[in-house]
Parts: sequence; C-alpha cells; structure tokens
Amino acid sequence: MDIQEVLSWTDEQVFAKTGKHLESLQKSILEGVWRHQDYQEIADENQRSYDHVKKEAWKLWKILSDVIGEDVKKSNVCSLLEQAEISNISNYGDCLQIGFGNGNINICGEQPRFPSSLNSGTSQNQSPIINLADAPELTNFYNRTTELSTLKDWIFKEQTRLISIYGLSEIGKSALTLKLIEQINREFDYIIWRSLSNTPTLSSLKTELKEFFAQSQLTPLPTLIDYFRNSHCLVILDDVENLFQSDALAGQYLKIYKDYGKFFKQIARNPHHSCVILLSWEKPREIATLEAENRPAKTLHLKGLGSQAEEICRQKGLTDEEKWPELIDLYQGHPVWLNIIASTIVELFDGSVSLFLADRKDIFVGDLEPIIESQLERLSELEKQASSWLASQNQAVDLSRKLDRREFSKSELWEAIQSLVRRGLVEKIAEEGRSQFLLNPVFKQYIQLHSRSLE
Repeated sequence: MDIQEVLSWTDEQVFAKTGKHLESLQKSILEGVWRHQDYQEIADENQRSYDHVKKEAWKLWKILSDVIGEDVKKSNVCSLLEQAEISNISNYGDCLQIGFGNGNINICGEQPRFPSSLNSGTSQNQSPIINLADAPELTNFYNRTTELSTLKDWIFKEQTRLISIYGLSEIGKSALTLKLIEQINREFDYIIWRSLSNTPTLSSLKTELKEFFAQSQLTPLPTLIDYFRNSHCLVILDDVENLFQSDALAGQYLKIYKDYGKFFKQIARNPHHSCVILLSWEKPREIATLEAENRPAKTLHLKGLGSQAEEICRQKGLTDEEKWPELIDLYQGHPVWLNIIASTIVELFDGSVSLFLADRKDIFVGDLEPIIESQLERLSELEKQASSWLASQNQAVDLSRKLDRREFSKSELWEAIQSLVRRGLVEKIAEEGRSQFLLNPVFKQYIQLHSRSLE
C-alpha cells in the first residue's frame, strides 16, 4: 500500500468533512506513524518540539475520529495504514470504491466510514481479538484495587512495555491479571494468554504469536516486534518459572531457553505500542537489569491479601470474627493457604478460630506441605543453607552486621538472600532505619520441622 495514496485519500475526506486540508505537520505525523516512528523522531525530522508534535497529533486523532466516526488513536492509525491492503481506490461521484481482495466496498455520503475490514478485525478497539485458551478459570477474586490501579498506570500512563508479576505459588497472579484484562481489554487490538508450562522454544512461541496476530491481517509482518509496533497488543506469558533452572539461584535460565532472556530485553528496549506481562514464581533477572537502566520495565511483587482476606473466613463459615485478622496475618494473607487452613479449622474445631489459635507456639502447616515443598524444591544448595540459617534466627537479619556463619561467606549469603527475595520467600523490612530480612514464617516453620532434609 502506497502511503502517499492513503495521505491523499485521507486529506480528501478531512476536507469534505471540515472544509480544511491536512496541514503539512499533520501529514508528516501520519507518514511518521506509517514508518513506525515515535513522536520524538517525528519532531526531530520536522524541527519541532516533542510537546508540539504530541499536541498536533492529539488534534489530528480527534479530527480523524470525527471523520471516521470511530475512536482513533496512534495505535489505531498505525494498524489502519499498515494492515489495509487497498488494491484500488477510485472516485465515482460522491462515492468512494475501495477494493479488497476479490471484492469491492462502496462508501457513499458526506461522512464516509472505514469498512470494518480496515479495522484489523478489532472495530477500532471496540472488539479486540482475544485468546485466553491457556488462561485458568477465574473462580474467586479478592479485592486487589491497589495492584490493579498500579498496573493500569504502568501500562497507560507510563507506557511500560514489559511487566513482571511474581510471587509465591497460587498467591493470585493469574486472578489479578484476568481481572485486569476484564477492565482494560477494549484498550487493545489483540490480547493473548500463553502458558509456558510445556516450555515451548522461543522460536515456536514467536511463530504461534505471529500467527495469532496475522489472522486478521491481509499482509503478514516479518517480526513479532513489528506486530507490537503496528497494533496495540497485550501478551500474557504464564508459568515463566518453567524456563528457569531448579537447584540454582532465582531466574537462571535452562540452557535451551537462554534466548528468552534476550527476547525480554528486546521487548523493553525497542519502541512499540504493546505490553508483555510475565507471570512467575521468580523474578526474571533481566527485569532487574532493565529497571536499573530506566527502561520501560516494571516489577510487581504480589503479596498476600490484607483485610480483604476476611471474605475467605466469611465464606468458610469461621467464627470468632475478632480473631480473623490474627489468622490472616499468621498465614500472610495467602488466599489458597487461608482456604486450606480454614477447611482444617472447620474439620477439627467446628470453625472456631479461637480454638485453632489457642496454642501459637507453632504454626500449623498440615495440608500446605505439598505447596511449600514445590517451592522449596527449586532452591539451590546455597539458598537451602541460607534458609536454614534464617529459620534459626529469632529476629530479622541485618546484613550490614557481622555474621557468625562459617558455612558460606558474606558475599554468598548476600547472593542467597537476594535470590530468596526474588522468589518471595524472604521479605525486606525496615527496622530503625536499616533494611533487614525476614524469612516467611510459614516456610520458617516448615524448614524448622524438616531441617535435616534441607541440610
């Protein structure tokens, strides 16, 4: 498709609607978007300021919205220009004939509208193409207003390209992301959820994603980043921890999946209009590097619920409501842990939280063991030693102080604790102006009871 033909046609439609032709800067903005330029690049080429170009672009999208009758944005226009294969454009009086493939579409009248075929199958963000076949079912969702607000700000206000949501197994990462999709889906052209539980190669994943994006386009694009630039895409990659080694520090890739790390860096470093969200038990190392570089990459460490977890106690029919906050705090507000423990309280104490908490000397683990074990199985030997040492401490550890541990050096301990933090097993807290580190109390209890198997 010739951009000059599109510019000429667009100018005619704007003139028919407003009585004014497009200004030269407006044409440059359209042409720049066609060439995947950002506003700064367009500003530099036209010797204008970034703010001026952005302001003129906003005016242009408003004009085109009035002409087309749809909500036009930068991502929509880019998609429109690159996806529509206009094979023949000719005027017949007051009608415009556009040829598509083997047929023609006639648009007549003073306010022509683009045919739906020009909208990438998305009706200008009215009906995004969504594939959530790999997503788990959203059964229960507990209030995560703060986290949802943070994610929306990152995506729309800060235009973050790569987001990592990490946290303990079954803490609610998938539920949070599904709720996010529910609230923002109309802001995207494409949304796809893919689980990495079967550990596909990067090549096969890219091929699958490209096929998904290309299904509504007449001309396939060469690379995945081209699709990210051409449309507003949201990609969720779940179970990312399957790419990482067990028995190694957090976020270290298995040899055959090291190219994923380069791919994630490419997503953050290359300009485009899309967002990729990674869901993982562990924080990928690339994210820390990208954040240090001030790249558009963010990390959300998803922790347990606060008072919202009282809904779990209510649903389970627990009694002694005044004790619910203590129970929630004991089990870190983890929704699955609380559901399991609540079932135990019903089974053993007829729902009485007071009776369950009567002896607080030990934290009851019970049916939580399989979940805890699956998390601890991934630890390196160094992390296991550090976890055992942390479990033996009566208070949070200040790493700046001299340590009485001879099994490993201070640098090894720092490395191990940093890795445990990136798994969500150790929490950093502030005490007397110093950062201190505390092992998750449920894991601490388990480790104390099974220390021999971890040593």
